[in-house]
Amino acid sequence: MGSDPRPARALSTRVLLAVLTILLLGGVMVAGSIWWTSREAARQSYDRILLGAANDIAESIRIQGAAPQVVLPISAFELLAQAPEDRIFYAVRGPAGALITGLDTDIPFDTPEGFFDAMLHDEPARFVRVTRRFVERNFSGSVQVIVGQTLRARQAMTATLSWNALWPMGLAGIALLLIAWAVVRRALRPLDAITDDLARRDPYDLTAIPVEGLPHELQVTLGAINRFMARLESQFEAMRNLISDTAHQLRTPVAAIRVQAEAAHAERQGAGQALDRLLLRTRSLGQLLDQLLNRALVVHRTDSVPRRAVDLREVALDITEREDHALLAPKVSVRLEIGEDPLFVRGDAFSLGEAGRNLLNNAVRHGVSPITIGAQEHAGKARLWVRDSGPGPSPALLAQLGSRFNRSAGTREISSGIGLSIVDAVAKAFGGTLETSTDDDGFCIALVLPIHEAPQ
Repeated sequence: MGSDPRPARALSTRVLLAVLTILLLGGVMVAGSIWWTSREAARQSYDRILLGAANDIAESIRIQGAAPQVVLPISAFELLAQAPEDRIFYAVRGPAGALITGLDTDIPFDTPEGFFDAMLHDEPARFVRVTRRFVERNFSGSVQVIVGQTLRARQAMTATLSWNALWPMGLAGIALLLIAWAVVRRALRPLDAITDDLARRDPYDLTAIPVEGLPHELQVTLGAINRFMARLESQFEAMRNLISDTAHQLRTPVAAIRVQAEAAHAERQGAGQALDRLLLRTRSLGQLLDQLLNRALVVHRTDSVPRRAVDLREVALDITEREDHALLAPKVSVRLEIGEDPLFVRGDAFSLGEAGRNLLNNAVRHGVSPITIGAQEHAGKARLWVRDSGPGPSPALLAQLGSRFNRSAGTREISSGIGLSIVDAVAKAFGGTLETSTDDDGFCIALVLPIHEAPQ
């Protein structure tokens, strides 16, 4: 059996751990810098003491009887006494390396003038070498002075300086961590408010989450969530509309079929005529179901299928070649008008084809022959249009064009509104509009969409 996964850390915990990690890394780097600076300060301070003591001893050298003599100055030892825990060393040697005064050890005398490190009685120490040159009647040459001391005082000073600098920094780090915790809690407070808002919502409430006054990062995230909820609401609305359309539109034909069946049963002598009417009602019911299902499919595809470049000329040509309109009105004449240049829009070829077929079927049912379908560019827009030779619908019907359940007096249960509502949904989904016009050539209805650049 697999082990249970560890519970996910809260966002505030993750942020605080990140802040703590940054503070620790910064503290390590600052501590290293403080230690290095303290060590250099201690080194420079005690190097000056060594150099001062060596110079005092060098200044006390005198030439007497053709030989250098040294009277050790008290000031030199007073300087060295500032590091009482350290061992000290001094030596004065003449030109041949002969010891004039001091300690005779194996400290090297062949080092360059200045500071150097060496061991003093198996303990690391710091030394300085100073040379004084004499050119006199009785003596000519150089006298070397070497002074050294162990590193205990330097190390103690380094530790003291480092501690004095580090403990305030530690307190400041703790204070910064507490401030960071308070800032993080305050910054995450809007998330708690959003969580409470979502917890109190009705399961079917898909309204947008308010983003006013929230940080920019949260606005971007909530904007994406709101857009997703809007698409989800659109799908739910399409489902509700489909159910509503089905219930609304099927009530009349189902009732008519029932009446015709009862009439056929009651009037056995006129059964043939009743069955003809029943067959007509059944066909209209099938057409209505096709429209309802096509509308639901188109609404779904416009929100889920990737959009590609589609040539409206090919859409119009495919509609004409399929000749679905011939089943509705075999005697109606349908012509095609398209240009030679491609006319690309960005959308879904199936949805655009369904929109065009519904435009043509609506003209075949309610228009006057001849009917023309075409695709062309006009005023910087791409137009898929259908024109019939009639005067078009009344102004009252035009005002409701594209709405569901939009019927004229002669349509009976075959609703023109379902077909044109598909066209209207496709137009809105692809950033277009549904436009109508009437002129001397008849009534024209068009799906108008933005032009898309030709694919490379």
